[in-house]
Amino acid sequence: MRAAVVAVAAALSPPLALADELGKKVFTSVAQPSCALCHTLEAAGAKGKLGPSLDELKPDEARALKAIKQGVGVMPSYADNLSPEEIAAVARYVAESVR
Repeated sequence: MRAAVVAVAAALSPPLALADELGKKVFTSVAQPSCALCHTLEAAGAKGKLGPSLDELKPDEARALKAIKQGVGVMPSYADNLSPEEIAAVARYVAESVR
């Protein structure tokens, strides 16, 4: 299952430079509520205190993709609010940012 999720994410992911730009934009402002509101992510200049620090959690792309699509705990699902390309870009951005 995990391999399938990664394969789908890779197929939907734009090239890395575009994913960085789009992913950061989705993280900081496009997603509503914004990811930056709850999560800390140094690369995005985010200092959220409600959700876990992504710099500490260091999710891989598959884990980030699953959380964004399905939601986790109080974090909502963004599957109905973001395009598949936006979801793939923000998942990739988060994973690349915490390496």
